[in-house]
Order: sequence, then C-alpha cells, then structure tokens
Amino acid sequence: MKFITLVVSLSLLASMGAFASKAEAAEENKQSQTITRAGSQASIKGPAEYFTGNVRVDPLFPANDAAPFSGAYVTFEPGARSAWHVHPTGQRLLVISGVGRTQEWGGPVEEIKAGDVIWCPPKIKHWHGASPTTAMTHIALTGTANGKNVEWMEKVTDEQYNGKPGGKHE
Repeated sequence: MKFITLVVSLSLLASMGAFASKAEAAEENKQSQTITRAGSQASIKGPAEYFTGNVRVDPLFPANDAAPFSGAYVTFEPGARSAWHVHPTGQRLLVISGVGRTQEWGGPVEEIKAGDVIWCPPKIKHWHGASPTTAMTHIALTGTANGKNVEWMEKVTDEQYNGKPGGKHE
C-alpha cells in the first residue's frame, strides 16, 4: 500500500504494488548496493482521475525507511498535465526532455525546458505538464510522510493551462 501511494504521487499508479513491495522489502534488508535494471518495471498510464491527456509513468524506485522519497520518469504528451495537487514534504522535478508548463496556485504559468529543475515546496498547490505542442519528460523525486506523498485536487481547466484571464484563481 505504501508503494501504491508513492506511485500515485509521482503521477504514478497502481499496477506494480506486489512487485514493488517485494523489491522494497528485499532492498531494505540488503547490506550492499541494489541495481534495478532498466526495463524491469512496467510503465503505468497516468489515471484520468489525476491527469488530463496522455501521461506515462516509469517508476524508478519506491520510498523506504532509510530514504523516504521515491523517483519516477513522467512523460506528458502535448497538452497533457496533472491535476492541481500538493506534496506533504515537497517535490523536485528535473526536466530531461521537451518543453512543459508548471504553475503555482495564484501565480503565472511558467514554461519549463530540458535542464530546468523545479522545487515544489511542501503543501504548495501546483500542477505541471507538457506544452500544447511538445511532449515533456521529467524525473520526479517526491518525499513521503506518514505513507503519503500527494494530495490530489481539482483538474486544471483549459483556461488555467493556457494562462488566460478568467483561468485565474478566483
């Protein structure tokens, strides 16, 4: 269950719970390095409940007691984006390809590009996704507190996504 919550927060989700729990338990008890081979974990489609458009999550690692944060590649196709959300301990996004957008509640829509690093502070309402014409992939590193790493909220409207008046936060 802890891993499923983790996966959801990274914009991630639920088809890998059993595999991840076994891997996490084995990793925590191991006293040497662990290598998770590329391609050994299935991609997950971002659920429509938390995302607009096509989003793919490729889990990298779950949170554990020694390192209470998880990691994943998240790829947003053009126009795709997360819903508004907050993280109890914050999130760091490392944009590795493409062009995207992000916005903090009450602030302007910001363009983000490969090489940019975004810090989403704890409990700050925000969203992130691709630009209208270009896909974007980021590595999401998300902290976990009390088994939770995200609180999902309402979907981002087209007006908010496009940064138009009326799309602001009344």
